Amino acid sequence: MTDFQAHENTGTIPVQERHQFDVGALRNYMQENVERFSGELQVEEFAGGQSNPTYLLSAGDQRLVLRRKPPGKLLKSAHAVDREYRVLTALQDTDVPTAKTYALCTDDSVIGTWFYIMEYLDGRVIWDSSAGPYTPQERGEFWDAANDAIAKLHNVNFEKVGLSDFGKHSDYIARQITRWAGQYEYTKTNDNPFMDNLIEYLPANIPVDNSCSIVHGDPQIANMMMHVERNEVIGILDWELSTLGSPLSDFAYLCRSYRDALRDQDLKALGIPSEEEFVEAYCRRTGRSGIDNWDYYLAFNMFRLAAILQGIAKRVVDGTAASVHAQAAGEGALYMSKVAWAQIDKSVVLDEG
Repeated sequence: MTDFQAHENTGTIPVQERHQFDVGALRNYMQENVERFSGELQVEEFAGGQSNPTYLLSAGDQRLVLRRKPPGKLLKSAHAVDREYRVLTALQDTDVPTAKTYALCTDDSVIGTWFYIMEYLDGRVIWDSSAGPYTPQERGEFWDAANDAIAKLHNVNFEKVGLSDFGKHSDYIARQITRWAGQYEYTKTNDNPFMDNLIEYLPANIPVDNSCSIVHGDPQIANMMMHVERNEVIGILDWELSTLGSPLSDFAYLCRSYRDALRDQDLKALGIPSEEEFVEAYCRRTGRSGIDNWDYYLAFNMFRLAAILQGIAKRVVDGTAASVHAQAAGEGALYMSKVAWAQIDKSVVLDEG
């Protein structure tokens, strides 16, 4: 799926013991189900934090990628590799940059869990598009390429590509607020007045917008594969959260850093387009005249991220005696909720992160 070699936490490693499987059984499956597959199969595991174990498959000069559910008991709706496979397959004949899919296996007897096989994309993952060893021109091209990729996704007619039943067509933000507010309350470890304010404000002020598209759920430049030489996206990665929903919310997630990490940066010196330019480019590509209630969409996505961070804090508290990481995640949740509330209440002063 990704050429992770440039990142210190990634690259391929020998398959971890808990993720091992019968390579011979996989080879037999691939000979019957993957076009043009032949040769002796070599399997390595991609390192990193994927919740779905991901493997590099090599046979001769052919390289493919396998993504599977993790072994063990799982929640019914979690790690839905079949949904990833479905959306990637549906997008094959569109202009959305994606990896080609080859096969989905829902027979646990082959390697122990469901899995799918797709094309290996030889490219670059830009882990830090706001700094890193890049020129201003390169950064500007990364950001514009990401804008173009997400606009292409949101422009897809989901009914024409067979995804009409991929999710509900309305009330995406309302359902997300209910979900994450509930998660937050369940994992709450300290009082947080900013989250309390958001949980009261957000459901009562959802913008009226009937647009619905395929949404990625976690669009960021680090989830996009760039061409080896050209600064253009050749594949959007990590589709675990994809569904039908609000394209404006999905796009706002990509823009969060404008109000957070990039808030006090000299964007022109960095080569990064201004927030206004970035939004205008997306609107041009998706045929919009503008985006009403923009601050709301940013606040909603920051609220969602704050709830996720709070969940991490709670899990660490529950699972360890030393709570250094829990404290960091908890502080992150508090800070992110403050940034979220500052999008609504402009009197909030953000002087540190």
